[in-house]
Amino acid sequence: MKKIQFIGVGLMMALLAGCQTTGKAPVVERGTESIPVETPKADAVKPAKPADTRGTYVVKKGDTLYRIALDHGQSYSDIVTWNNLKNPNDIKVDQVLRVAPPDGAAQTGSVTVGSGVEVRPLTPVPATPVPSANNKTGPRGDKKPYSDTNLAELQKADSAAAAGAPASVAVANIPKPDTPPIAPPVVKPAEAPASDADAVDWMWPSDGKVIATFDEAKNKGLDISGKLGQAVLAAGSGKVMYAGSGIRGYGNLVIIKHSSNLLSAYAHNKSILVKEGDSISKGQKIAEMGNSDSDAVKLHFEIRQQGKPVDPAKFLPGR
Repeated sequence: MKKIQFIGVGLMMALLAGCQTTGKAPVVERGTESIPVETPKADAVKPAKPADTRGTYVVKKGDTLYRIALDHGQSYSDIVTWNNLKNPNDIKVDQVLRVAPPDGAAQTGSVTVGSGVEVRPLTPVPATPVPSANNKTGPRGDKKPYSDTNLAELQKADSAAAAGAPASVAVANIPKPDTPPIAPPVVKPAEAPASDADAVDWMWPSDGKVIATFDEAKNKGLDISGKLGQAVLAAGSGKVMYAGSGIRGYGNLVIIKHSSNLLSAYAHNKSILVKEGDSISKGQKIAEMGNSDSDAVKLHFEIRQQGKPVDPAKFLPGR
C-alpha cells in the first residue's frame, strides 16, 4: 500500500515538473458571442408639401364662369384660356380653376430699374500699386566719395526713413495707370408707382339720385335712379372686359377694366352699346339705363379692387 502511494506521489511530481518546463497555459476556446447590430432607423417620413392654391378657385354649387370672373376681377375669356375649357358652360362642383395668370419666367442677369435703366454688376478695377518711399526698388544710382560729410548725410537720410518721415519721391518714377479707374454710376431708386386708385380719373356714371349706398353684406355698390333709356357713361377710361347678361342678378351688364386691379360694373341696362374688347374713354356712352333683372329702372354701379367690391363713393368725385 505504501508502495502504491509512493508511486502516485512520484507521478504527480513528474506532472508538475512538466508543466513548469513547458510554461504554456492551457488554451480555452471561447464561444463566439453574438453582438447585436443596431439597425439604423428609417428616416421619418416627411409630410407631403401642401399644394400651392394661390391663384385658384374651387367651384361651388350655383357658380357660373361669369360670376367667378367678376368676383376675381378677371376676364371671362382669360379664365377660359388659362384652364383650357372646351365648354365654358360645363363647370362642375369642386373643380379647381385658375383665376390668376400663370407665373412668368424668372428674370436673370441684369435688372432694369426705373425707366429702362439697365444695372449690371460692376467689374472691380484692380488698383495700381504705388511704390512706397520706404521701399527700395533698385540700387542707389548716385556714388559719392567717402568723407565725413557724405557719411553724415547718408546716416541722416536712413534714420529719417526708419522713423517714418516722408521722403521725396520723384513724380516721373511713379508708373501711371493706363486708364483711370471708372467710378460706379449713381443709380437713383425708382419712384414708387402711383396706386391704381390714383391712376384712374373717375367720374359719376349717371346724374341720377343715389337711392342705395354701399353695404358689403347687402349691396356691393351704389344704386342710381333715372329714366328708361337714360345714358350710362363710363366712369373711367379702360377696356370692356364683359358685355352681356350671363351673370344672374345683374341683367344686361357691362364691365370695364381700368387697370390690373380695378374694374367697374354697370348693371340692369336696357341695352348695351359696346362689346367685349372695346377701348373706352372716360364719359363715353356705353349703355342705356333700364330695369333688366330688377324691379325698377336704375343703374347698379360697382367698383371692384382685386375682385373685391369696394365703396364707389370713396373713388368718385364729390357732387
